[in-house]
Amino acid sequence: MVPIRNIQDRGDSEVTDIFQASAFDIAAAIRAGEMTSEQAVGRSIERCRQVNAVINAIVKDRYEDALKEAKAADRAIAKAREAGKLDELAAKQPLLGVPCSVKESIQMKGMPNTAGLVNRIGIQIEKDAPTVAAMRKAGAVVLGVTNISEACMWMESFNKVYGLSRNPYDPSRTVGASSGGEGAIVGSGAVSFGIGSDVGGSIRMPSFFNGIFGHKCSPGLISNAGQFPESTGEIDRYLSTGPMCRRATDLEPLARIMAGKTQNRLKPVGEVDISKLHVLRFAKERAVKPDADQLKATDRAVAALQARGARLRTIDLPLMAKAFDLWSAMLASAGSEKLFADHLFGSRNPLYPLRELVRLAMFRSDNTLPLVGLSLLEHVPSVFKGRQERLVKEALDLRARLRDALGDDGILVTVPYPTPAPKHYVPLIPPFKFVNCAIFNAMSLPVTSVPTGLNAAGLPTGVQVVGNEGNDHLTIAAAVALEEALGGWQAPRVV
Repeated sequence: MVPIRNIQDRGDSEVTDIFQASAFDIAAAIRAGEMTSEQAVGRSIERCRQVNAVINAIVKDRYEDALKEAKAADRAIAKAREAGKLDELAAKQPLLGVPCSVKESIQMKGMPNTAGLVNRIGIQIEKDAPTVAAMRKAGAVVLGVTNISEACMWMESFNKVYGLSRNPYDPSRTVGASSGGEGAIVGSGAVSFGIGSDVGGSIRMPSFFNGIFGHKCSPGLISNAGQFPESTGEIDRYLSTGPMCRRATDLEPLARIMAGKTQNRLKPVGEVDISKLHVLRFAKERAVKPDADQLKATDRAVAALQARGARLRTIDLPLMAKAFDLWSAMLASAGSEKLFADHLFGSRNPLYPLRELVRLAMFRSDNTLPLVGLSLLEHVPSVFKGRQERLVKEALDLRARLRDALGDDGILVTVPYPTPAPKHYVPLIPPFKFVNCAIFNAMSLPVTSVPTGLNAAGLPTGVQVVGNEGNDHLTIAAAVALEEALGGWQAPRVV
């Protein structure tokens, strides 16, 4: 356990200890009496208020309720200590008293659930999503919900309900999306973990841009229920709910808590022998062209795993050059019950998004350009059915080739995005650079985002580690090994 000094000492070194510890180290320190939950939650609230004035990550707080829950946690711990049942309490509520946050599009009782849509303002949720309920049952104290992109379908956390979120390493840069608010508040150090979701990179890109760890799990490991927009049909295999945290060692226990009854699908991470792994690397990054920082990040990650005895093999998959088309075709063929046009306009008539484009030009729209554009593009597959069928066939071919290459003992190290966090709005031109994340959703493969240090400008660099379906334990084990070798999350210089 990372040593945590008494939280009542307000010295700078003390803040560093508290806001660098893992979630489970904080929980252990609370049980050991090194601090109280009320103190830990109180200090996290102070930090949230400080950084949120700059980064706009938490869009609705519940600080008063969180402090009440912290006091209740302290009473439960005191009672268990007196009865000699602290170990029993730890087994039942391993996160008792630890502050965290939740993505706004994931339902939490009493909190908003707009997903950034103006037409959902005022909706109040009456029941926690299964993942939120599991975390709260484990004792975690939720401080608030965090910003998203509109309808969770763009890589910038910006909408007309809550505004724009900013990167804690450089506020002029994006936090990513749609779990961008989560990435920013965890990356700032204010909380040790949060809950995000990912259908095209929305856990991994915010984790990467904000210098933290994030895991997109295999289909069925963690429930996607209780989210808006809801996932239906085959889309549920491409969407993933998962943990975002500043310490890699938290990934496995957080994933197990979120998985609940299905946690047995996650094999023990501690049993993975890195020296027995095959590390795959693309001979050529065909989906995106990484810059020098990201190439160096990949080099460092691969070299660190090789230093542990892993064997390197390069592969070339020409179909990766069509990654965006393949991902789009797979999502379109999944047959979601509702289109984004339904959420925006209550109609699939293409005249509505065309009219909204005019309103956008006149600064009179309640919607954002990426989502209005997406509601137009939704009509393309129905017009070019033959092309979509061909692309789906190619996507399934790519999936088979990837799974063949990965086998039972392989992991692929590649970039989540071609550059560190870009300036706000820059990702619009061109708009498809997120595809090296998105393609692995369509492949239904587990992926872990791993920070690899800061570049010369103080921005996080990073990689994503891909495994075969069901081999989440391999990608998480690689993340733990890379944290040990490369240092993992580093506190931002700006906020």
